[in-house]
Amino acid sequence: MFTATLIVIFTVASVFGLQRLTAPWVKKLLDWLPAILFAYLIPAVITHLSGWDFSQVALHRLSKDWIIPLAILSVMSALSFRQLKIIGWRPIILFVSGSFLIAILPVLLVLLYGKLEPTGHALFMEQGYWKGLVPIVGSWIGGSTSQLVLKELVGCGEALFLSILVLDNIIVNIWTILMFQFIQRSDTINRFFSITDQVPDFVPDELNGSYRSPASIARTLVLLVVMVLVVHWGIGSFLGQVILLSLLGLALGNFVPGWNHALVLKLGGVLIVLIMAILGLKLNFTNLSMPLALVGLVICWLILHFAGMLLVARLLKLHMAWVPIASMANLGGISTAPAVTAAYNEEWMPHAILLAILSMVSGNIWGMFTIYLFQTLLL
Repeated sequence: MFTATLIVIFTVASVFGLQRLTAPWVKKLLDWLPAILFAYLIPAVITHLSGWDFSQVALHRLSKDWIIPLAILSVMSALSFRQLKIIGWRPIILFVSGSFLIAILPVLLVLLYGKLEPTGHALFMEQGYWKGLVPIVGSWIGGSTSQLVLKELVGCGEALFLSILVLDNIIVNIWTILMFQFIQRSDTINRFFSITDQVPDFVPDELNGSYRSPASIARTLVLLVVMVLVVHWGIGSFLGQVILLSLLGLALGNFVPGWNHALVLKLGGVLIVLIMAILGLKLNFTNLSMPLALVGLVICWLILHFAGMLLVARLLKLHMAWVPIASMANLGGISTAPAVTAAYNEEWMPHAILLAILSMVSGNIWGMFTIYLFQTLLL
């Protein structure tokens, strides 16, 4: 625990130190690897080189119980209803299209593979590997709870499920890194597609004037801490906590006079880096053992999901930064979606959290839809 804590502290300090460097080579490096991504990679590199395993340390429970709730409340309280209205319905349509693609693509890919490869149908349907694809739907859209629920619903065996967990972990980690790259280049992609969609800034970049008032800072911080304590002790379900804290954050940011929006946005950014550093302690690329066809199908599944979302964003003339945001809201959830978003614009983090909440509450439904398609079309 002590060593893991030191690694996290070192990582957070390194990330913010990188952001302050002005050397040309540093700027070029950060164009390719956003500073916040180092919060994910530094702990992973340290644990890999040292051979340490911090996947079960108490920091992960601390993060889930306290740091993530405080980050959600902080970020959501930075969101104004006026900003929510300007963002509109198009990102939600993009997000739902991504969920729909995640749900139907495994069925279509297994169907296609069975046509192209004589042994394909037998591998997935007769040997039961299709049952391993359903928990992936739950993991990507709903998170670990949906993954476990769908495992039981579809009757996925323990050995297959363990292999799926490893594959899912590897692919989502790699995908997170790729989404950091994509969102950094979204303005260039917008110009290529002649998309002019823009969202104005609502919160000043620097704390000044009333935002530095000790009374405003104290009032804001005290309310944040009290709300997190009350929700933690009053609500047992993590999903319930996430939803309630999001609603409370919206209320604080829009109805409390003198709410310090700039402070909570900056606090949310720091907490997201801290969460990513703790997540990085779990990053592991070892112990993968399963049919190559299954691995290839999952990779194609993810690529087609992203390509479909690009097409939808193009048709909606929506800012291309929303594609990685919506994709990570589906695949990464409440922690990584706002982290990827922060690499482009911290003010969009509340919207990433809203999409991640939609993902958390809809995972079981999409997974059951996938089961229905498999049983109807292929069994």
